[in-house]
Formats: sequence, structure tokens, C-alpha cells
Amino acid sequence: MPSRSSGTPTGSQGSSNSRSRIGVISGYVFRIMREQQGYTQEETAGHLRVSPDTVAGWESGRRSLTAVPVGQMLMLRHRLLAMGTTPALLAAFERALEADVLLTGALEDVYEPETAPLGSWVLQRDLVEVLAWPLNGVAPEPVRALPAPPRQRRGPVPTAPELAAGDRQTFFARMRSTAEQARGEDQFLLRRQALYLAGYDDSEDTPDWLAHQQSVQRPSGWLTDWLNSRSVAAVSARQGDTDRMEFFIDRALTDDDASERANLAYWAYWLGESPHIQLSDDFIASAALGSWHGEKLLNHLAAGFKAEHGFVALNIHSVWSLLTVRPQLLRSGAASRALRDRLPVMLDSRELSARARRELEGIRYAIRLNEA
Repeated sequence: MPSRSSGTPTGSQGSSNSRSRIGVISGYVFRIMREQQGYTQEETAGHLRVSPDTVAGWESGRRSLTAVPVGQMLMLRHRLLAMGTTPALLAAFERALEADVLLTGALEDVYEPETAPLGSWVLQRDLVEVLAWPLNGVAPEPVRALPAPPRQRRGPVPTAPELAAGDRQTFFARMRSTAEQARGEDQFLLRRQALYLAGYDDSEDTPDWLAHQQSVQRPSGWLTDWLNSRSVAAVSARQGDTDRMEFFIDRALTDDDASERANLAYWAYWLGESPHIQLSDDFIASAALGSWHGEKLLNHLAAGFKAEHGFVALNIHSVWSLLTVRPQLLRSGAASRALRDRLPVMLDSRELSARARRELEGIRYAIRLNEA
């Protein structure tokens, strides 16, 4: 199946202007930080010791925050904290800077997939959510949880970082070309992550393209085979096709201890419970799960206990597996607190597979046993 062209799209909004817009995500988060404190651009400029035009340029993306020198950025960070910026929102700002670098790399006039930074390390959820924000309009978790700003905005304002239509088209075309061209074990991480990001494309042909990519991939070992299957299942679930996820759970997880460990290790890393940045996927195949606790992972998985959630089957199975290897979550009451209200609702659902229902019953029984 041929992919769309990865070259510069036609029209005035193509990648030739991408360098001037590399601050689109970080600039938007910067504005949110200012608004949460109730400051005007002029007041913020005074606190940060820059000109009001600089603040306005950062927020619009006209001036790139990624171009600020490291020393100045560290000082800026300290002053933002002194202004009252919450650590969670400041962390989202730092991820936004990383996301802008990745976004700009994909929009460069000369794009070389084999040198793309996307394959340099294993991405985590906090960064991917921020990077996907201008692509799907869904705010990352730290932003979704924010209260309304104390001052009302004047006039129409964007509700998410804005990416020109031509740049959005170029980004997805280049993610596809990267996934198609990346071959060999040394480029598997690049291919996998490009495939995942390409899945945010809402074009009609995306599901068929993803299915084709799975059929042409020839993994060279257990780990690459497992990760390829999980990535395609995850992207398909996000596109509304849950059959691939059910197939993945039945064929690549159930009754396989190595696969169960790999699933939990990947979840823990994805959510940041496992604190160290990984440069390759090899850590997923380790026989040892590591010292992460599991409560953060449990709460995240439990939040996905919704019949309409594309990942609900994987979330249920992962909780079942997690409580097996982290029984302290049962003894401490963490499992009961996270699942008490969700289990009855899910068990009343008619959309669950027989396996998922058995696992939910097992989870409920284990909780009751530890409460007795």
C-alpha cells in the first residue's frame, strides 16, 4: 500500500515556515502558566525581566522558547516557580519544550528518517500526550486538571496549540514514511514510535495502513514481535478497532509469564513509575520487574475501566496481572479504593469478553478476601 508523499505539501502553510513555529506547544503552555496566576503579559514580563513583546512572542510561537539559551531557561524556570507556577504544570512546560523539538524535527525542509530524534529514547506518556495535543486537540492530564483561570480571556482564543493544516499533513506523512523506511533491529524503536504517532491521524485510510504495516513487518525475535503486536493493537484500539487488542491479549499475554512481565514493565515505564529513561526497548524483556510500587499504575488502569474505553480489555487484564505480582496493593487497601466503585459497573456491562469478565470476578474476589 503506497503512503502519502512525505515531501513539502502545497500551499502557503507548508513546512517552509516550520522553523518560526517550533514554539507552538511550549508557547501555549507558557500562556496557561501565566493565566493560572492571573497575570497580564506586562506583569509577567516584569517578573521574568524580559520585554512584554518577548512574552507575547513566546505565547504566539513567533519567538521560540526552544531557542532560549540553557542558562537563561534555568533562570526562567526558577522565576516561574517564584511566581507560583505548580510543579506539575512546570513539568508539562518542560515536556512541551521537548515536544516542540520533536515536532520541528519532523517538519524540517530536509527530513532524514534514519537520523530522526524520535528513535533516540523510549517515549513516555507525559511527553506523547503533549506532542499529540496539537494533533488531536486533547489536553495532557496536568492541563485537564487545572481550574478556570482567575481572569477571563478577551476575544476568541484557541483551545489547544494550533498547527497549520499543511504542517499537520506533513507530520503524519513523515511519520508514515519513517515507519515504512525504518528497517533492521537498530531501527525498530524508531519504526515502532513513528507507527504509534501516525496512529493519531484521523484520515480514513489510517486503519488500513496500520494493518498493512503489521503484515509487512518481520520481527527478528520475541521482544520485537511482542512490541510490534502491542503497538498495532494499541493504535488500532485508539482508532476504534478493539478486536486486535483482544487478539493481542489472548495470543501474546495469557499464560505467558515473560509477556505478562513485559506488559507491566512497559506500563510502569510509560506512566513514569519506573524513573530511569530507557534508550532501547530491551528493559521490557528483563526477568526482574524492578522496584516500582505500582499504585500509580493501578490508579491509571482503574480509570480506564469504562466499557467505551478502547483499552478497557488491556486495562482489566493488566490490573489482574498487577495484583498478582504486587499483592501489597491488596493488603494496603489501594486496590479497594481504586476499584470499589468501578467493579460493579463493569460487571454489569454486556460488552465484556468472557475472559475480561472472569478477570474482573477474580479481582473482586481478591479484594473481598483481603478485606475479610
